[in-house]
Amino acid sequence: MNVNFGLVSYKFINNDIEFNINQIQKAIKKVSGVDMICFGEAFLQGFDAFNWEYSHDKDIAITQDSKTMKRLEEISFNNKVDLGIGYLEKDEDKLYCSYAIIIDGKLKYNYRRISKGWKDFRKTDSHYQEGNETLKFNYKGLEIVVALCGDLWDYPDKFKAKDLLIWPIYANFTLKQWKEYEVEYAKQAYKVASKTLMINSLSCKPKSYGGLFYFEKGKVLKKLEYDREGILIVEIEK
Repeated sequence: MNVNFGLVSYKFINNDIEFNINQIQKAIKKVSGVDMICFGEAFLQGFDAFNWEYSHDKDIAITQDSKTMKRLEEISFNNKVDLGIGYLEKDEDKLYCSYAIIIDGKLKYNYRRISKGWKDFRKTDSHYQEGNETLKFNYKGLEIVVALCGDLWDYPDKFKAKDLLIWPIYANFTLKQWKEYEVEYAKQAYKVASKTLMINSLSCKPKSYGGLFYFEKGKVLKKLEYDREGILIVEIEK
């Protein structure tokens, strides 16, 4: 039996978790027959939610056992769909750009981006950290690896995936740039996996045109139009 993924390119609003969770719920209600629904990098709080002052940012980030994460687990469980969601994580006094995989209503896996391009490292101090481990897990018979945005450009050798790569990003290229870059992203993904799901979110400030892609062997096999909310369904053979 194959595995069905719903890739979501919806708009987020920075520092508006309630709006962004409503977006998650809206997307879940629009899909059926999907095993896992996946959102982009830092979608929960918005990619530009931090202002790089720790006194502010520590209250924006959430912990793995926070009420907000419990709420996401409940949404996933009640709708009988697993969830991949990017978020800004707090662990004691450290902050990370992370990706949560919620399966059967529980936070099963948590990946912390290992490349530093998510932050303004000219301004940040030691509170802002990268992870030091990659994430490889089995899901319904598929061996899956998760990478976040610049990970695949900075450390491609660390992300070899047997069956599937899930690649949430946040990239606010112009439409002209995207026409050139989507081919480069497909080729870069092929260095890691023969099959890749890439998810980019929409935003207004700064402007992101979103985009959803299914890459196979360095080629774009399926994609969603830019600059509109939508869900791309991809069926992966086991």
